[in-house]
Amino acid sequence: MKKDNWIYKVFLMTFFLSILFSFISNIITERANIIVMVIIALLVIIIGIIFDMIGTASLTSNEATFHAKSSRKIKGAKESLEIIKNSVKVSSVCNDVIGDICGIISGALGAIIAINLATFMKDNVTISSIIVSAIISSLTVGGKAIFKKVAIKNCDNIIFFVGKIKSIFKFKG
Repeated sequence: MKKDNWIYKVFLMTFFLSILFSFISNIITERANIIVMVIIALLVIIIGIIFDMIGTASLTSNEATFHAKSSRKIKGAKESLEIIKNSVKVSSVCNDVIGDICGIISGALGAIIAINLATFMKDNVTISSIIVSAIISSLTVGGKAIFKKVAIKNCDNIIFFVGKIKSIFKFKG
């Protein structure tokens, strides 16, 4: 039986991506004002939503569509097929790894925003943190719910777009 190192790869990928994303967000927000931090938090939430949409689309795409495009040598079709054939791994990375990292980082940014907001407004940190975490949670969950529906309806187009990007950058799958 072939040994599958997928779990180890996911662990290491998550570890290093978390370090990278946290490092970048900490550097940017270290001396940023509250508006910049809110924008960064929104960008992190949007990244999580986009990757969740890609992960969902990979599970629902029609492989036959891309075989036809691949036989006509359409750029990105071969890469789209690779995504579909590895849809469980793609979904795991997009929905779980990237999605969870974005959730954790947006939560950490939310805590910083709540503290800064409470300090600025000379208000209770508890109230600020409850409101900020509620906003972040509702944007994340609501955005993912909306875009899961979009991903299912437009799965082939989404995966073809990602396949085209993959073909341009020659990402290894």
